[in-house]
Amino acid sequence: MIKVLVVAIAVLMFVGVFTKIRLSVMPIPQEDMPTLSPVPNVEKKKEKERVTIVATGDVVMGRSVNYQMVKYNNPLWPFEKVKDVLSSGDITIANIEAPFVKDCSTTVEGMVFCGREDAAKGLVASGVDVATLANNHISDFGMAGIENTVKVLRDNSIDITGLEGEILYKTVKGTKVAFLAFNDIYGSIPPVLKANAETIERLVGEARKNADIVVVSMHWGVEYRDTPDSRQIELAHLVADAGADLIIGNHPHWIQSDEQYKNTYIKYAHGNLVFDQMWSEETKKGVIGKYIFEDGKLIDKEFTPTYIKDYGQPQILPN
Repeated sequence: MIKVLVVAIAVLMFVGVFTKIRLSVMPIPQEDMPTLSPVPNVEKKKEKERVTIVATGDVVMGRSVNYQMVKYNNPLWPFEKVKDVLSSGDITIANIEAPFVKDCSTTVEGMVFCGREDAAKGLVASGVDVATLANNHISDFGMAGIENTVKVLRDNSIDITGLEGEILYKTVKGTKVAFLAFNDIYGSIPPVLKANAETIERLVGEARKNADIVVVSMHWGVEYRDTPDSRQIELAHLVADAGADLIIGNHPHWIQSDEQYKNTYIKYAHGNLVFDQMWSEETKKGVIGKYIFEDGKLIDKEFTPTYIKDYGQPQILPN
């Protein structure tokens, strides 16, 4: 009897151990498995790289400047001492204030400006990417002069802004930049964009919706003054409220002050870069602006001072 009992206990123990082993290796039924939520694939938003925009003062390759280029037989002559600074930006923008005319006369006087077509080579050598044409002298040779200027610039792979219906977009380092230009001085004819409120609000507002950075060039103010007048300030605030990040001013031919208005930086005038106004110290001076953006925001700015010699060739001055 005892033997039978011992055998029965041994059998029960073996069955229990076998069952434990079997259960430990059997897969858990799918319906009994706990439901785990998938780990979301969160991608860190990549910040846009730094973008440097270089901007000039007035560039008038007419009158004595044109004469000097002919004399030296060198269309690169006006830019030889400043081209390295100009080409240091990701995008370089210049205010071109004289139309390119095939048979531009060689003169040192008068108030009707033109430059020879091959003068565009100086812009190319200086890394100029964008030419603003919204100014009072681009119309000096009428519509034919404007059309020829546009052709010459585009033939040299230089984009333009400042004409009707045009918002220029350029993308660099993953950042989309919009360029616009408006003229508030006498003398411009269609298609040169005039600085009226409705046009500014419509075009700058459209650019704001479609670009990471909005740069607006303004031709405005009173000549030979170092401070902006009330009209410039009014227009600047209008442009800023419409959505501009940076406002580049020109026309006074003197360097003017700047202003931080809300989120917009305003440089009211950069002075002269290339011109023949040798009759005063102030008209010989200018600054090349370097505006540094990161993730669409202006984070720094630098100004390189220039000084014109020999009726049209700017030199870099020590800071």
